[in-house]
Amino acid sequence: GRGSGGRAGGGRFALVIGDVQGHDVRAAGLMGQLRVALRAYASEGHRPDAVLSRASRFLAGLQHYPGPGRSAAGAPAEPSEDEHSLSSPRFATCLYLEVDPESGTLDIARAGHPDPVIRTSDGTAVVLQTAGGLPLGIEADSDYPTTRLDLEPGETLMLCTDGLIETGGHDLATGWARLRPVLEEDGGESLEKLADALVQAVHGPTSHYTTGPLADRREDDIALLLLSRDRAPTRGVHRTTRRTALTVAQAEPERVAGARRQVRDLLHDWASGEQIDSAELMVSEMLTNVLVHTDNDALLLAEAIGEQGNRRLRVEVADTSDELPHRRRPGELASSGRGLVLMEMLADAWGVDPRGEGKSIWFELYECGNESPDGVSETPL
Repeated sequence: GRGSGGRAGGGRFALVIGDVQGHDVRAAGLMGQLRVALRAYASEGHRPDAVLSRASRFLAGLQHYPGPGRSAAGAPAEPSEDEHSLSSPRFATCLYLEVDPESGTLDIARAGHPDPVIRTSDGTAVVLQTAGGLPLGIEADSDYPTTRLDLEPGETLMLCTDGLIETGGHDLATGWARLRPVLEEDGGESLEKLADALVQAVHGPTSHYTTGPLADRREDDIALLLLSRDRAPTRGVHRTTRRTALTVAQAEPERVAGARRQVRDLLHDWASGEQIDSAELMVSEMLTNVLVHTDNDALLLAEAIGEQGNRRLRVEVADTSDELPHRRRPGELASSGRGLVLMEMLADAWGVDPRGEGKSIWFELYECGNESPDGVSETPL
């Protein structure tokens, strides 16, 4: 695995992390060539989706196998096991992002690579569900959608290869469960210390007691990139804020499940488990309604403001359709029509607001009960 950074033009800079299939000399050579190609495409000013599309075409072109050799009798010769290993096509996972250091905007394109993780300003670590495409080199012409996110002041972004997650026989779920406390308990003193702590968690003595369910899996290389945005100077009372955002496209309805997980991660220390379940259910209904009843994509924005035990959660789902939803009373066996009814039953506050050419449907939950926490602004996201 490899990670690196460079200038992308216009004051922006790029970060890239990747992992080529295999552990041999050929894999190392392909990674070196791919790294040069990625830097060249970025320097030409291409956006993240175009950088990965060109890189996939480049890697696929490098691996055109000319076919088997000839035996002494002139007949085609079967390649040996070593020759087959050296000549068989290889793929690479990759995550490429451009950063605007002034605004904190991140434009992310992902090719079969693990999703990024953000540690919010209050120490909560959340896996960000980002759109992605095939690993590089599988198809010469692949598309890589771009996800735009904001890195807020005081937040830290983590990019890593699957070696950091799966070392010790872990899968993605158990490996993340092992890393999450390390991220959340870090004091934010330095990125170098955090990087050391993350690697120590999987290679140090304590990791010997956390063997995962896939103990016979071969150990993999580890690459890790951390990016932090300095906290903004504050005046007066500082309120802790957690935010997450996700776009669910019409062509990707499976990302509704990722949105539910992202909201649950955001609320991992929320006082009421029932409210967490309610938030998940309402998010699922809101996103599904956009996908089913319009031809538009849905943008989810979730924000938790305040101190633990006295927080307000506000969730919005926006789309560009100007058709407003209607409250209906579905029959007992109806399979739809429950969205606004559920929000009326479960939310402490909710509404539908016209917004430009579209609309925003929102709800709020109050950790302290059914009253908005004192001093917390009710301004929409």
